[in-house]
Amino acid sequence: MAHDHHHGHDHDHGHHHDHDHHDHAAVGHVHAPASFGRAFAIGIALNLAYLIAETGFGITANALSLIADAGHNLGDVLGLIAAWIATVMAGRLPSARFTYGYGRFSVLVALGNAVTLLVATGGIAWEAILRLMAPEPVASTTIMAVAGAGVLVNGLTALLFMAGSKDDLNIRAAFLHLAGDAAISLGVVVSGGLIMMTGWSWIDPAVSLAVGAAIVAGTWSVLREAMRLSLDAVPHRLDPAGVQGFLAGLEGVSEVHDLHIWGLSTSEVALTVHLVCADTARHQALALEASHHLRHHFRIGHATVQIETPDTAAQCALRPAHVI
Repeated sequence: MAHDHHHGHDHDHGHHHDHDHHDHAAVGHVHAPASFGRAFAIGIALNLAYLIAETGFGITANALSLIADAGHNLGDVLGLIAAWIATVMAGRLPSARFTYGYGRFSVLVALGNAVTLLVATGGIAWEAILRLMAPEPVASTTIMAVAGAGVLVNGLTALLFMAGSKDDLNIRAAFLHLAGDAAISLGVVVSGGLIMMTGWSWIDPAVSLAVGAAIVAGTWSVLREAMRLSLDAVPHRLDPAGVQGFLAGLEGVSEVHDLHIWGLSTSEVALTVHLVCADTARHQALALEASHHLRHHFRIGHATVQIETPDTAAQCALRPAHVI
């Protein structure tokens, strides 16, 4: 059966290339902007060193709040490693076997990180509950000094990613996570001061529970979104009805069908759609217009737009499967 289809592929490498091969529209890709390899290396080294030191001092000072905060900093290290891997893998070219590239690896890493952090937090919470029932003396001065160092480490590491936080979602997530952890470490400093002034040892496990709650709150959303992305769900930031409404409103479009939106990675999105347009002279321009606006208004960097006439769309609807 003959088909009168036009396909528009739009990907952006930071600049735009127009190709006119048969009935194919613009071709390009969206990848992370600048390389933050040095920032990732420094951030991981600083946080890993601090994580080891904080765990050691937490055990020595019998301070569960420090150990809980160390668990939070473990999240920093894992998150930075995941974001770094994601940017590196996103830069690798697709292969004959991995035709979409390796961006989905970032979803697997995020899923693994979330599960690891939730398990570790559960152990800390259980110990905190036991200590609330039987408080133990803690070294408040050590808590304040070590947590104060955490404010500096997290704050300085966050500054390394501030420049790229507006352009890349992975970089933005790293920046916000580190800035939030600096605030949590400041809270642990305050708890050490309260223990010093009041002698109330129960403040230590209470603060560790609060830190654990903060970890669960932040990690649960990551776990949920990673699960969704691994099942090819529409990324949380996108409204599929809004995308469909936009496409249906394009000039000449009488029908939108076979719309699929899914995440190629934690930051890149792909879309395929069939648009029905009776004006065959407008097919090429329509494919270019749709893919251009999807990239710039919805940040969908890999859009495949197929244009059909009403007759072709009706014929395709009768087929059990349609292979492009």
